[in-house]
Amino acid sequence: MIELPRDRMDQVLKRFEMLEAQMAAGPEPDVYVKLASEYSDLQEMAAKIKELRGAEGELADLEAMLADKTMDADMRALAEADMPGVEERIEALQKDIQVLLLPKDAADQKNAILEIRAGTGGDEAALFAGDLYRMYERYASSKGWKVELVSASEGEVGGFKEIIASVSGKGVFAHMKFESGVHRVQRVPETEAGGRIHTSAATVAVLPEAEDVDIEIRNEDIRIDTMRASGAGGQHVNTTDSAVRITHLPTGIMVVSAEKSQHQNRAKAMQILRARLYDMEREKAAGERSEARRLQVGSGDRSERIRTYNFPQGRVTDHRINLTLYKLDRVMMGELDEIVDALIADHQSKLLTEMG
Repeated sequence: MIELPRDRMDQVLKRFEMLEAQMAAGPEPDVYVKLASEYSDLQEMAAKIKELRGAEGELADLEAMLADKTMDADMRALAEADMPGVEERIEALQKDIQVLLLPKDAADQKNAILEIRAGTGGDEAALFAGDLYRMYERYASSKGWKVELVSASEGEVGGFKEIIASVSGKGVFAHMKFESGVHRVQRVPETEAGGRIHTSAATVAVLPEAEDVDIEIRNEDIRIDTMRASGAGGQHVNTTDSAVRITHLPTGIMVVSAEKSQHQNRAKAMQILRARLYDMEREKAAGERSEARRLQVGSGDRSERIRTYNFPQGRVTDHRINLTLYKLDRVMMGELDEIVDALIADHQSKLLTEMG
């Protein structure tokens, strides 16, 4: 049996019941939204704790029946038969609660900024970057999340040299943060007449979207330039100077947004800048900023990989957890749950090990 912090469980239930009472009292809409958000976060844990206590009560009753010397043989046999099932249920609930009590990443419930860049492989890398973007779009759709394009630089024969989007919804960053790294593809390019398998790569970075309260950007720390927006091949997509480039002077971080509306471009560029600065602060606080960023984005070299997509074999392999699935077609259609769930479980297992 797992030893759980009973005091912490008592606090969770007490807080959950307090939130329930406060919501029932009909607070102001903005207060209600905050209460409902916390209530939702605690709901699963509170339900598991109540279920555990019910099962523990059931086990105590069975043990009392077995300790009763006056119990007839038939009742004793029934109690003995029920014991293993109740004990198994208690053990499963204890494991679930142990995971739910793990320290939470403060950014897990945030929206995310998704950045995909073509790495080594030329045109094929740009095509693969486009495939990855569509894969994440489909995954987001299956989760009920919203994907909004922020900026894109198209490849010469299709796909993207770089594409940035915001992904919004419940628990986006918690599910997508392990996608950061170098993704490698092995396939015969459409542009290859000889039918040879090529290896290309694209880098993915997933950053938690920061709010004003998370990161302060002073006006004197940024320079904003406007320029003419252009499409593929350098052709002007409009005749106004609508593209916006924001440079964060203290860090040198530069963000460009080049859609048709200058006002929207400024807002989107600030959104990305805020996310990148927030990500930098998170890494700094963890004491691993430079190394984490290097590992997350890499150089785009095909040897620095977290996952390989092998099209001839229909295989996708996540190298961090040695997981191989022979369902590449379904993964590319956005069916990422099996991989994402395994990565989350591996992360939780490591946390449990660290906590001893």
